[in-house]
Amino acid sequence: MTTKTYRLSSRHTDRRWHVLDANGLSLGRVASEAAKLLLGKHKPTYEPHMAMGDFVVVVNAQQVRFTADKLTTKIYYRHSGYPGGLRSRTLAEEHARDPRRVIERAVRGMLPRNSLGRELFRHLNVYPGPDHPHTAQVMAGTGARARARAAQAQSAAAGTAARRAASAQPARVEREAAAVTTAAPRPQKPLARWLRTELDAEATRLGIALEPKWKKTDVIAAIEAHDRAAAGTGRTR
Repeated sequence: MTTKTYRLSSRHTDRRWHVLDANGLSLGRVASEAAKLLLGKHKPTYEPHMAMGDFVVVVNAQQVRFTADKLTTKIYYRHSGYPGGLRSRTLAEEHARDPRRVIERAVRGMLPRNSLGRELFRHLNVYPGPDHPHTAQVMAGTGARARARAAQAQSAAAGTAARRAASAQPARVEREAAAVTTAAPRPQKPLARWLRTELDAEATRLGIALEPKWKKTDVIAAIEAHDRAAAGTGRTR
């Protein structure tokens, strides 16, 4: 089990495109979902300091729903920087003027207030109607060419695995053969000095079928006969 923490680098980021339909949804629901996708919090490799989020397209911004009496109570303020330059506009006026600005300002308030937030905000695209010009980006990776490339990569991976398995098979056989040849040799002492249990174990190792009525001398004779036959064929014990 490894304890090393995986840290994503900028060259390994994979950005995708998401389309959110704001028709019938409340402003907060749409904005929070868009902010989550822009930040990349839906990915297991989320890094708070990196712009690793996806691109978001929000359609039907004109059909977004507002709860309670926010159309009249929510007010947007701005200031020109000069004395008496405070300007205000209600949510109803802002939505009637440009419905895209309502969602953009809601999402912008959920992003970091720094250069990272400004970069992520540029990945947001809001449109008042159901149409958007990002169909090619959304459908990227789903065409025939992408499917053929994925199938080719899968077949290449399968071929590599098969070659590795084929190369590992002879190596395993060689290791087993080496283990057999390098087994502990028979102790260099006369068989007559062996115990009966040691003789029976040696006969079983050599593949000699022991008879129930055999005595110690019979087992010794069978082992010696086996050794003579192995020496005649050139095999080692």
